[in-house]
Amino acid sequence: MAEAVRHDKTARQLRMLSDALDSGRLGPVRRLVNTLAPAEIGNLLESLPPGKREVVWGLVDPEDDGEVLVHVGDEVRESLLADMDPDEIIAAVEDLDIDDLADLVEDLPDTVIDEVLKSMDRENRERLEQVLSYPEDSAGRLMNPDVVTVRADVNIDVVLRYLRLRGELPDHTDHLYVVNRRHQLIGWVALQDLITHDPGTPINKLIDDELESLHVDASAQQVARQFSDNDWVSAPVVDDGNVLLGRITVDDVIDIIREQAEHQALGAAGLDEEEDLFSPIKRAVRGRVVWLGINLCTAFLAASVIGQFEVTLEKVVALAVLMPIVAGVGGNAAVQVLTLMVRGLALGQVGASNARILLWKEMRVALINGTLIGALVGVVAFLWFHSLLLSLVIALALVINFCAAALSGVLLPLMLKRMNVDPAVAGTVVVTAVTDVMGFFAFLGLATMILLH
Repeated sequence: MAEAVRHDKTARQLRMLSDALDSGRLGPVRRLVNTLAPAEIGNLLESLPPGKREVVWGLVDPEDDGEVLVHVGDEVRESLLADMDPDEIIAAVEDLDIDDLADLVEDLPDTVIDEVLKSMDRENRERLEQVLSYPEDSAGRLMNPDVVTVRADVNIDVVLRYLRLRGELPDHTDHLYVVNRRHQLIGWVALQDLITHDPGTPINKLIDDELESLHVDASAQQVARQFSDNDWVSAPVVDDGNVLLGRITVDDVIDIIREQAEHQALGAAGLDEEEDLFSPIKRAVRGRVVWLGINLCTAFLAASVIGQFEVTLEKVVALAVLMPIVAGVGGNAAVQVLTLMVRGLALGQVGASNARILLWKEMRVALINGTLIGALVGVVAFLWFHSLLLSLVIALALVINFCAAALSGVLLPLMLKRMNVDPAVAGTVVVTAVTDVMGFFAFLGLATMILLH
C-alpha cells in the first residue's frame, strides 16, 4: 500500500513538472523541486528525459546537490556531473558524510578528487581513505567512521556534558559506544538509558555487551540480514582485534535492500540496475545485446531439437499446436523454483547442508503439479483433437518437463554460485533453455515412440 502511494506521488509530481516545463514556467518547477527530499529529487531526475533533466538539475538548491547525487544511478550521476564545473562539484560533496562521499568519489574526475581531498582536514581525509580501502559492498565500505565513543569509568553526568559540548550527533544515533584505551569495543549504551537514569550512575552499569557487532569484511547481504533479523537502527563495525572502526545505519541498509531487489528483478532480464531509463541508444544496445545473443543461442539449441523430429511433426500436425504449452508451462515452473533458490541463497538459507532435502521436496512438488497440469492439458487435448494417445503423450511430457524444471531450478543456481556467477542474472536464461530443450525432446520423443509405432 505504501509503495503504491509513493508511486502515485512520483507520477503526480512528474506530471506537474512536465506540464510546468512544457509551458516554460520555471518558478513553479523550482518551488516544487525544493520542497522535496534529495531522494525524491533523485527519483524525479531519473524519470525525466535528458533535456528536461538538465533544466531541473539547474534549479535544485546547491546545498542539496551532493545528497541528490548519492540517490541516483551511476549513469544518471555521470550525466549530472558532466554538467557541473569542478568548483560546483567540490561545493556539492564537501559536506557529505564519509560513507556517502565514498560512494561518489570514484565517479568524480581525477582533478576534482584531488581538490576534494585537499579541502578536507587530515582526520576526515584519513577516514575516507580508510573506507575506500575496503572492498565494494562490504561493511567497511558502507560504514561511517563518525561515531560517538565514551569510556566505561565515567558517569552519566560527564557524558551528557560531553554531548552538549559536541553540539550535535551523527544521524540515527541511538547508542553511544563504550571503548577501552585501545579503542576496542566493550559494549554500548542506549541514549534512552542516559536520559532515564540518575546523572551519577556509572556508565559501566549501563553497558549492553550482548548485542552483536558487524565485522568489517561482512558482505552487504550479511549486513542487511543482520539489520532485518535484529531490527537495528545502527550497528558498530569492528576489525579482527575488535577495534571499533565505524557504524552502519538503517538508511544505508534500506538502500542495500532496494538495490538487491532491483538487481534481482532487472538481472533476470539481463539488464543493469544502474542503466539510465533514458540512456543513449548506443549504450542501451551494447548493454542488452549480449544477453539477447545468449537467448538466441538457446533458441537455436531448442530449434535443433525440434529439427530432429521433422518426420513426426509432418505426420502429426497437432504436435506443433501443443508444443508451446509444454515449453511455456515448464519454463514458468522452472522460474518459480529459481526465484525461491535465488532468494534463499541471498538470505543464506540455502547451502550444501540442505540442498538435497530441498531438491527432493521440489521434485515431489513437480511430480504432483506435473500430474495435475498434465491431466488437465490431456483432457483439453483429447476434446480438441480426439486422440487418447496424443493426450497421454502431452501429459507425460509435462510431468517430465516439470521434473526437469525442478532439477535445474535447484541445482543450477547452486552451480552458478559456486562458479561465482550471479544466479539472479544468469539463472533465468539457463533454466528456461533447459525446460525448452527438455520439453521439446520429451514431447516429440514420446510422440515418435507412441504415435508412430
